[in-house]
Formats: sequence, C-alpha cells, structure tokens
Amino acid sequence: MTGNPAKVNGKIGGKFTAWDGYIFGTTLELIPDQFIVQAWRTSEFSDDAPDSLLELSLKEARGGTKVTLTHSRIPSGQEDSYRQGWRILLQTNEGIFQKVVELGEFRIQFFT
Repeated sequence: MTGNPAKVNGKIGGKFTAWDGYIFGTTLELIPDQFIVQAWRTSEFSDDAPDSLLELSLKEARGGTKVTLTHSRIPSGQEDSYRQGWRILLQTNEGIFQKVVELGEFRIQFFT
C-alpha cells in the first residue's frame, strides 16, 4: 500500500518502520482485527517533539470493513503535510477501497 516495504512487530510494545525508516514508532494498544494504537513519528519530527498518535479502528460493515484512522498530536506546523500525505496514500490505493470519505479533522473513514 505504501510502495515501500514496512516492518512491523505485531505485538504491544513492538516497533515498526515504513518508507525506509522515514516513519517509525511503537505499537501501544492492539486488539487483533479490531483496534491498533501506535506512537507514530517521522524523521521530520524534532528530537524534543512528542510522538504523534495513530489510531486505527476496524468494524464490520455491510459489504466489508469500516476503517477509521485518526492521526492526532501532530507537531505544530506539520498538520497540512501529513493531511496531504494521507490523501495521497488513499488516492493512490483507491482501487482497494469501495468508498473513500474526504478527510476531516485528521479522521479518515473508508470501506474495504
């Protein structure tokens, strides 16, 4: 989906990386097939910036799965960049999804 290999340790406390190390963090919560919370950051975050928070919720929906992605605690001044990044990711993979709902306040909902 991202075009680059991602590495994920699928356990709470496990580390992940994507985009050749540009994105990295730790899985904080995990309920298999339902909910994932990650401490998420990129190499653009300053060293003293706290991690952002990525929440991914999966729920059964008519005809597939409703996926809600919420990305919060983005460093000040970087919000538009990450909002655009999520848009590009969804547009690039639009064929995977039956319906893509426009980004609101960094909450994305789509159906697979």
